[in-house]
Amino acid sequence: MTGAPRQGNLGLIGWDHYEYVFADLESGRAFLRQQMDIPEAGRLSSRAAAERGEDALFFQAGRAAFACAVPKDPGSPAGKWLRRHPEGVRRLAFRVRDLEYARRTLVERGATLRTGVVQGVDQLGQPYGYFDIATPMGDVTYRFVQRGPGGLPPGMEPTEPGGAQNRYDFQVIDHVTSNFLTLEPFVTWLRDVMGFTEYWRVSFHTSDVKGDSGTGLFSIVMWDRESGIKMANNEPLSPNYEGSQIYAFVEENKGPGVQHVAFHVPRILPCVEGLRRSGMEFLDTPGAYYDMLPGRMASRGVGALREDEKTLRDLGILVDGAEGKYLLQIFSVEGHMLRHRPDGGPFFYEIIQRRGARGFGEGNFRALFESIERERETRGGEPSAPNPWAGTR
Repeated sequence: MTGAPRQGNLGLIGWDHYEYVFADLESGRAFLRQQMDIPEAGRLSSRAAAERGEDALFFQAGRAAFACAVPKDPGSPAGKWLRRHPEGVRRLAFRVRDLEYARRTLVERGATLRTGVVQGVDQLGQPYGYFDIATPMGDVTYRFVQRGPGGLPPGMEPTEPGGAQNRYDFQVIDHVTSNFLTLEPFVTWLRDVMGFTEYWRVSFHTSDVKGDSGTGLFSIVMWDRESGIKMANNEPLSPNYEGSQIYAFVEENKGPGVQHVAFHVPRILPCVEGLRRSGMEFLDTPGAYYDMLPGRMASRGVGALREDEKTLRDLGILVDGAEGKYLLQIFSVEGHMLRHRPDGGPFFYEIIQRRGARGFGEGNFRALFESIERERETRGGEPSAPNPWAGTR
């Protein structure tokens, strides 16, 4: 044991990684390496891949890490995922100080274990232990990991030694956002089982500008005070409940799931400029947003921005804040448009820079919601096409 967790918490240190399922690994690999410049840190050994029936890669930029899996066998966990869902996040992994303490505490709080504690060694010969639990997110599981510094998951072999920096300076996972048809069961579970507390909430409906055609959402952000891990969670609002893009996400995803992962960067302007040059596509922001930006920032006590407003407009970056602090953020288009694959699913990415603001930008929350709806209206609201593994037995 390397330090007792604070009473009442699980002893979370921070995000360890998340795991994403691709239908085609080389397509996903090309996107992550060429467009997002995420270094590839490891690949599942041929022996481990044969045992699991799936191939996997591990990527890392700064302290933001994620695994990507693809089925080799339709009966593998990745194959089963793609029979039920489009591409998307199937696992969120948290790093803990003491694995046994976290397991015991979760069991006492009523968590459902999917695995026992699995002990192994990483590529450096260091101990690497983990266990998984079920969640109210259906097929999305949570993993708790205790490992040494620089360790890859067991079975992974290093592929690109020499650092985890990328030219866009992705640093850490800032937060993860998920969509549900109803929030209450999940938020209660985060509170009672995970020990999270409420950090922020927002509710709005566009009927104030769209009338009967408007839609809305209700969102609650939960967090672990000790590690700072934040999870935003959305549900659709009535009227026009089924018209909400939150409802559309759950339908297209074939259940609740992770809507987007946000990467924090120290300088968003060169990051987004470079990503756009590489072919990354982002949601459009109407010019009226930037026409109103100076007045909105003044009314919220932010004052002058350090960034050039014309550059923000040209790049489509959103700004929100209060009391002299602000944040800048931008959202990619959804996966099936981002990678030009019908099986890419509704998942997307966020890039965020914080200049003192620790919140989520209520005004930008609405701007994002409306931008996704405009994008869906433009493409006629069609769902993702079936993936090649769907229905495979």
